Amino acid sequence: MTSRTYHDPLHGAIRLDRSLPAEALVMDLIETVPFQRLRRIRQLGPAFLTFHGAESSRFTHSLGVLHVARRALAGLRRQQPELDRHQGVLYAAALLHDVGHAPLSHSGEDMFGLRHEPWSARLVREHPALHGRLEQFEPGTAAAVADLLEHGRHGCRAVAALVSSQLDCDRLDYLLRDSYSTGTCYGQLDLERILAALTIAPDGSLALHPKGLMAVEHYLVVRDLMYRSVYNHRLNVVCNWLLNQAIATARALGPERVFADAVMARWLWQPASIDIATFLANDDVRTGYHLLRWREEAPDALATFSRRLLERQLLKAIDVTRLAQGQQLQLLARAQRLSSKVGLDPSLCCALHQRQSQGYHPYKGGLRLWDGETLRALEASSPLVASLTQPVALAWLIHPTEISLALQQAERTLRTDARETAD
Repeated sequence: MTSRTYHDPLHGAIRLDRSLPAEALVMDLIETVPFQRLRRIRQLGPAFLTFHGAESSRFTHSLGVLHVARRALAGLRRQQPELDRHQGVLYAAALLHDVGHAPLSHSGEDMFGLRHEPWSARLVREHPALHGRLEQFEPGTAAAVADLLEHGRHGCRAVAALVSSQLDCDRLDYLLRDSYSTGTCYGQLDLERILAALTIAPDGSLALHPKGLMAVEHYLVVRDLMYRSVYNHRLNVVCNWLLNQAIATARALGPERVFADAVMARWLWQPASIDIATFLANDDVRTGYHLLRWREEAPDALATFSRRLLERQLLKAIDVTRLAQGQQLQLLARAQRLSSKVGLDPSLCCALHQRQSQGYHPYKGGLRLWDGETLRALEASSPLVASLTQPVALAWLIHPTEISLALQQAERTLRTDARETAD
């Protein structure tokens, strides 16, 4: 096979040419077992229960990241031709950045307590097909890729930023792709203008030409909107809570009371001893099969969580962000009492989910503008970006449908009381 073309719904034809060593490398990496497993890992986890089109895989996304990284490097090496020597490491890291994801992607990380960055690096270091091909390309490549995936480190700061930063190729692809697959319009961004604005700062790091400021402002607003409308959608919060509860309940019940094959048993009760083969053997298919079995034969609590997910009998979630902490807890107690009155176990259907969201982190790979004379922080040049640095508290009260009306009334009463007290 001298070349191969992947027809991508976002980027069109992604063509790889075996006559180019770095592209031959990624062509071989794509055919390995660890990378092919990503076909069976959903990009957005359980979000397909909220957005019916959210069925794309980590495999598709990873090819997209490779494509964006290749385009970004092509532009940058016109400024610094010596960047070409990092082509193999960049392409491999872009392609393999998600190879260590657990089933259901980020939801699986929460469920099983395994982070994908260390696992991606471990697979690169230890899996023979990945490690061997990377070392065949050039000795030391596997270690360089693993360090880049796990720690975001590389001798060339611009290459590191393309893989891991607040404007990396991963984010550029997933915002476009997730917007496309969920049918939302918030994720549209000007990829052409952003890539054209990439430049190299005097210290060798990645920077942006001021001509791209508005495109990058738009990108950061887009990312914030996607978190608010898709990733933190109330039903996505519910689905993730149900998944976490299912796995936590299975673990608590133990192997004597819960069906699990040899692979899932290790994931549930011996996570610290998971080896490479056992890690790769778990995916959305195997996890979904266990949910099916648990719905049919597990003890009541585990069967209930599994049934709600498989049959889409989801709980409700009300946004209680505007309530004070004490009022949120008061409303949770109310939900628990109301659930008991209608014959439901509150521990299976009531919860308070709290988190913080921040649209831009100036001290975590913060972006900078470089016009050829002055290097300055992005937030110092843009009031819009500066406004995104403020963390926003988010809170949802998860509850059953049967008590929604009564709980909404109680929430309105609490807000009214709070306003009257303030006045």
